[in-house]
Amino acid sequence: MNQDHPEFDSEDPSQNQVPADPLQEEIETLRSEIALVKADALRERADLENQRKRIARDVENARKFANEKLLGELLPVFDSLDAGLQAAGAEPSPLRDGLELTYKQLLKVAADNGLVLLDPAGEAFNPEHHQAISQVEAAGVAPGHVAQVFQKGYLLNERLLRPALVVVAKHD
Repeated sequence: MNQDHPEFDSEDPSQNQVPADPLQEEIETLRSEIALVKADALRERADLENQRKRIARDVENARKFANEKLLGELLPVFDSLDAGLQAAGAEPSPLRDGLELTYKQLLKVAADNGLVLLDPAGEAFNPEHHQAISQVEAAGVAPGHVAQVFQKGYLLNERLLRPALVVVAKHD
């Protein structure tokens, strides 16, 4: 031990620390505040980008499905024209030709607006697009396939507007 200078014999390191520089502390405080501000700015930027994408998606959906109500109200007109064509028979006549032309024009206008006709006769039953009202034994139709269509279905921009009402061939 050094008796002349006992302060040099101290084993406690906290006594040997130099007092912290107030400027250095302020610099560290400012650095941490800058890091917080940067993190907040990045979070706000991400939130704004997500909101921009959500709004763009909503606008696109509004544009794609703006005619949904009108096209939905036209479905009975399609059904009536289809029934009229069936009632007119297969024989060519001015009435049949007029109904066919009107039906085709209406389908084209609807298709230009995103409407797709579902006429699944002979296709495999698809519960996402078809509504089965019964099952029957059907010669010439594979089990699980549509044997008869009672009412055609429609998709609007790949979203089901109305399912096709169908009869499905029974599985053996």
